[in-house]
Amino acid sequence: MESFSLILAIVVVTALAFDFTNGFHDTANAMATTISTGALKPKVAVAMSAVLNLVGAFLSVEVANTISKGLVDETGIRPEVIFAALVGAILWNLLTWLVGLPSSSSHALMGGLIGAAIASAGVGAVHGDVLVTKVLLPAIAAPLVAGIAAMLGARLTYRLGRKADGKAAAKGYRAGQIASAGLVSLAHGTNDAQKTMGIITLALVAGGALAPDSDPPLWVILSAGIAIALGTYLGGWRIIRTMGKGLTDLQPQQGFAAQTSAATVILASSHLGFSLSTTHSVSGAVMGAGLGRKGGVVRWSTATRMFVAWGLTLPAAALVAAIAEWVCGLGDWGTALVAVFLVVSSAAIWKISRREVVDHTNVVDDEPEAAGVVTQAMAAVTPPPAGVTGEPAAAVASSASEPKAPSATTTV
Repeated sequence: MESFSLILAIVVVTALAFDFTNGFHDTANAMATTISTGALKPKVAVAMSAVLNLVGAFLSVEVANTISKGLVDETGIRPEVIFAALVGAILWNLLTWLVGLPSSSSHALMGGLIGAAIASAGVGAVHGDVLVTKVLLPAIAAPLVAGIAAMLGARLTYRLGRKADGKAAAKGYRAGQIASAGLVSLAHGTNDAQKTMGIITLALVAGGALAPDSDPPLWVILSAGIAIALGTYLGGWRIIRTMGKGLTDLQPQQGFAAQTSAATVILASSHLGFSLSTTHSVSGAVMGAGLGRKGGVVRWSTATRMFVAWGLTLPAAALVAAIAEWVCGLGDWGTALVAVFLVVSSAAIWKISRREVVDHTNVVDDEPEAAGVVTQAMAAVTPPPAGVTGEPAAAVASSASEPKAPSATTTV
């Protein structure tokens, strides 16, 4: 290592802070359906997810290389540019967490990096072919592929298990759901922790601490894995509520199909070096699984808000990062001003979140929002499965497997 300046140290710490927010922002990707169906208690679920996120961080560096070597031109990128990118990504993560929307941390980081790079070195600093083939196209394809696979998988599981004993089948699917949730956590660590590895590696190259085209050092891999694991353990309870109860009501069979489909898509993308959004993949899988059960519907009002957040993520993070880069360009005092703004804004968002606390004690207590017009129309023309008389599906699943215990919506 040739040099490690103060600004480079600030960038590394900020990158790990982003990784931490990525962890609690995306916990819902792995554990929302497992918690909502009662397969695991909330604290047990997030602890399991945290450990597997850490393990997953060591499985690959392909996505990290896409970010550090492919998305933007390394030459001319200063550490201040990376810092500005992280500011945009962190603030978007915190804002969407506050309102409980499962937006993409990955796209927030990509948007921040693109906006800061353009503000610093012009449009030519961004490799458009990499942006299209490894970021934008996967963003569209991932939820569609995962959603279709989950819908077909859910229908297949119901068909194969229609003659099975109800209690035994429910327990079996719960066990399968726990295993598939673990696989999603492993995949999340493999894909998302690498994004922070890539951004730190890019900063080290920009700051002269690493040679160009270097792979992430071991300390970078370890620190990124620990940061995302700690964030995951805290649990993004607001987003878990939206993913687990706001989009649709899932039974264990559907949860198993959703998580298995999402994990397959994420792991395949990580192997190919695609900077995939785990949020998009899991959300698409949850909606697909919701439609895979006879009588199951998706709450399109919630889904529409989520789609809007997805569309705004890249440009919003890019705009904030571009402004931050412009201020940083005014000198050291500008960088200090941006750092103070980030800290004050983050503290303000956290303070606002305390007005209505959502944690492991109440994440599944509240009823989901009222069904929209589209949902009511679909429910009216599609008969519910046999034995369901208006009780929420998660509660039905819980009572089927544990007849003497309270439903999943009141046990935690």
